[in-house]
Amino acid sequence: MPQHLDPRLLRAFLAVADELHFTRAATRLYVAQQALSRDVRRLERELGAELFVRTTRQVTLTSEGERLVPYARRVLAAQEALLAAFGQARPLLVDLNSPGLETGRRVLRLARELAPEQELMARYESGLTGAAGEMIAGRLDVSFGRFAGLPPVMRSQLDHQAVRLEPMAVVLPEAHRLASLPEVPLSALAGECVYAGAGNPRTPEWTDLAHRLFDGRGIEVAPPVPLAVGDEEFRRIMAKAGNPILAVVGFPAMPATVLRPLVDPVPLSPVSLVWRKGLVHPGFDALRRAADRISAEEGWLTRPANGWIPAIDVDMIKTGN
Repeated sequence: MPQHLDPRLLRAFLAVADELHFTRAATRLYVAQQALSRDVRRLERELGAELFVRTTRQVTLTSEGERLVPYARRVLAAQEALLAAFGQARPLLVDLNSPGLETGRRVLRLARELAPEQELMARYESGLTGAAGEMIAGRLDVSFGRFAGLPPVMRSQLDHQAVRLEPMAVVLPEAHRLASLPEVPLSALAGECVYAGAGNPRTPEWTDLAHRLFDGRGIEVAPPVPLAVGDEEFRRIMAKAGNPILAVVGFPAMPATVLRPLVDPVPLSPVSLVWRKGLVHPGFDALRRAADRISAEEGWLTRPANGWIPAIDVDMIKTGN
């Protein structure tokens, strides 16, 4: 048994354990596959244990490999905490979903004020499900979104803190029959086909929320459209399709459209701060403090008497898991 173990070897091991694929793990770590394979073999020699079963078709963890995973995560988390304590923390990568959305942007801005010595860098993954995969893989630290909408296998590897119940809205073309209303009752959308990200692999949590909201109200979720990358392309595709768009009240303005709050009831989009379990970083501590402060000061988690959220979200907000 070695007296000293290079943390780099543990990072190589965890990347392969997460991906179960040497090429993807090497891409994740920005190293050559041959170098990654050498590090894994060296770790196996130093521990005197086979960690992976490798075939031409697949890579799987051995029982010894499975036993090593939690130890490796704890060692690397401790190393990160040590570096952070001495001012050597790496940047914290914070996904804000999309540019212009208010909740994550405001929390990040306050966190930067609370910890100006830390580097908190924004990312834009477009949806929590897409971001969750990046967090689990170690390429992203934190995101914002509807935690209850994630698959259970993802939720088991992540943790969350409820931040906001954000009122929902609808984006309408200026010529739409409902565009003149200051608020749009949900019942007025009966017979409409509303875009809610159907078919987008990065945002199924949002489409699921729409299905739950529209169920029994005569509102259809619009079928998938070509997946747009970037604001300009999204606006072009939406204008071409012509469907109303399910949104939140802080949704950025789009040309030739109006944004109208939904009422009777007021549907609420549950937003959580979501992170990879075991995350240790002083910038992350500031982010959680910022979320707590704004949420408390502005009543972000206060549910109006006529507010609506799915039961599964209510339960998760109460239990915090």
